Amino acid sequence: MNRPDIAVTGLGMITPVGNDTESTWQGVCAGVSPARTVAGLEGCAIDFACVVDGIDLDAAIGGRAAFRMGKYVKLAVLAAREAVTDAGLDPARWDGTRVAVIVGTSSGGSTSLTEQAVVLDRQGAGATSPSAILLTIPNMPAAEIAIQLRATGPSMAPCTACSSGVTALSVARDLLASGQCDIAIAGATESIVYPVAMAGFARSGAGAQRDGDPAGLCRPFAADRAGLVMGEGAAVMVLERADDARARGAVPRALFAGAGATTDAHHPISPHPSGRIAQAAVENALRDAGWAAEDVDHVNAHGTATPANDATEAALISRVFPHRPPVTAPKGVLGHCMGAAGAIEAGLTVLTLQRGVVPPIANLDAPAPEFDIDCVTGQPLRQPIRRAVSHSFGFGGHNAVIALQRP
Repeated sequence: MNRPDIAVTGLGMITPVGNDTESTWQGVCAGVSPARTVAGLEGCAIDFACVVDGIDLDAAIGGRAAFRMGKYVKLAVLAAREAVTDAGLDPARWDGTRVAVIVGTSSGGSTSLTEQAVVLDRQGAGATSPSAILLTIPNMPAAEIAIQLRATGPSMAPCTACSSGVTALSVARDLLASGQCDIAIAGATESIVYPVAMAGFARSGAGAQRDGDPAGLCRPFAADRAGLVMGEGAAVMVLERADDARARGAVPRALFAGAGATTDAHHPISPHPSGRIAQAAVENALRDAGWAAEDVDHVNAHGTATPANDATEAALISRVFPHRPPVTAPKGVLGHCMGAAGAIEAGLTVLTLQRGVVPPIANLDAPAPEFDIDCVTGQPLRQPIRRAVSHSFGFGGHNAVIALQRP
């Protein structure tokens, strides 16, 4: 039996440049990073990041439920609400047994875990929160979304580091294709801007060190790239079988054409230097979609601005796509949103397909001379985009790629 077409019918985002999808899109297209010094990171080797700001998360969640949610959960719930509304669905009217929730994260509530450890050490066990477990475990974004939206079908919380979002979307696609659900709410979330994490990234050598204005430090594919800048946020999509979506009058934003995944099995942090295993994930996604490489009109790159990742990925892109499709890398604006990055970037790729606009890479005038790739710089590139791929490569060697196309 042929696999059904899977449609993206709803999209929700909350990121350092916007508290919804449209403002995020406008911020990414503006090509200016909001990275700044962050209160609470005083004395850290890295005291800056791209953070979600300008919104009262507790008020936005509403009611008493917010007290049991870590920031990473609140971000996911708000993104999911927007996605479901965008899809034109009403949880009060759907059959919740046929709705799946697949929301990944990399570090879950490690921020809250650290905070509770400090309380325990300084004030004793009686001062810790009665919601300490709920504030920390990584399945809570999926669980809270399911509770809020009355979704009683399968729920899962994939963790494949920085590729968790694409992994979640891929799992959701498979659940729909196999008939285990009719609607899938899928994406990822992350919020780990706190001293332990920032110290860890500084010690690992992956984080950019302060050198002038933090907004200019994340420079994907630049000759002088110096490391990642931390970000946070969430993105959630509503996925449905395309025939089901059209039957209820929904207009798909995009079609989920294919997915590919591999594992470097090389090093906990560094990508395999050949890039061949990550390349296999790209080729698997193309094969799954039934595309030739030359069918791809755009690449949304992982683009962390770390020396090794960008070199490996640029070489991969030039090998697989010698026709040089335009490349963007949203982390120049958003920072590295870790487990949420792949979902956010997949969402931005959906918008690129819809609008025929490729956002520019922030802080980049031209790629390093050794990189034979066509990076979009300065201003957004306006041209029709029919098919695109989005790359996500995570710590531990997790490689996940999604192929998306216009309906």
